[in-house]
Amino acid sequence: MQGDSQALLSVRNLRIEFPTRRGTLVAVDDISFDISPGEILGVVGESGAGKSLTGAAIIGLLEPPGRIAQGEIILEGERIDNLPYEAIRRIRGRRIGAIFQDPLTSLNPLYSVSRQLTETIQTHLPMNDKQARDRALELLDEVGIPGAEERIDHYPHQFSGGMRQRVVIALALCAEPRLIIADEPTTALDVSIQAQIISLLKRLCKDHGTAVMLVTHDMGVIAEAADRVAVMYSGRIAEIGPVQEVVRAAKHPYTHGLMGSIPHIGHHVDQLTQIEGSMPRLQEIPPGCPFNPRCEDVTDRCRVERPNLQPAEHSEVACHLFDGQTAEVQVNE
Repeated sequence: MQGDSQALLSVRNLRIEFPTRRGTLVAVDDISFDISPGEILGVVGESGAGKSLTGAAIIGLLEPPGRIAQGEIILEGERIDNLPYEAIRRIRGRRIGAIFQDPLTSLNPLYSVSRQLTETIQTHLPMNDKQARDRALELLDEVGIPGAEERIDHYPHQFSGGMRQRVVIALALCAEPRLIIADEPTTALDVSIQAQIISLLKRLCKDHGTAVMLVTHDMGVIAEAADRVAVMYSGRIAEIGPVQEVVRAAKHPYTHGLMGSIPHIGHHVDQLTQIEGSMPRLQEIPPGCPFNPRCEDVTDRCRVERPNLQPAEHSEVACHLFDGQTAEVQVNE
């Protein structure tokens, strides 16, 4: 989908740092990507890879001392990473919606769902009380809450986990944002509810042209929901491309290992693929390719020279195996 329309969101050379007494830790290191209108970009990786920090930077919610040290975040042609707090606060909710992992942290337990929705709507849109309530009812219907007329005046604790997450999605949609940052939106839900939430996100993209950045560690969710996927490792993008291409023909050795660790129905194996070792801590990222201590295809060059993203068939991959002169080399099966 990338390239057929102007990007709604462009992230360029984003670097996020955490100054400490022992030096500066680089949590996100020079990453770039685009999301087009109506597209879901999945961002996947282990805990600590930098996925959620990237989402937080886009919506202006980086926790101090974390800071954007370089790069640009451009929303519909406007740079937003250097805006003052009040300006980004107006954009958050109006043009960018957010869905977080735990709906209880997004909903105020003391306020009814009606009050939370109508206040959010009236903050961003010029509506009177009746118009805002009507809009809130429409949203609850749209996200699939049965009996919205009766449920709208209930409090968060009166909803199940899956229904609370639907309310959070309705809250994120209040002002018809152009972009939604969804950070682990299905992690706390059972599988059948996960499928319903994924279906809902896909329908929103199709019906409203909303762009979604879907942050998760679950490749099953990515395979089902996303159009493209960015695989992150140690604060960098290891591979990015169409989801079917990455799932079926992973290029980067790390992505290849991730895909091999997913069980497939009807395909019997005695043992799933295992990637030895663990992702390095921020203060211990090795020189060269950060994956080199765990990689079965490592060369001397990998230990000293950091690979940049480069084309590999329909994807881009940060791996020396896919340099121009050696693009035909494949990761060991």
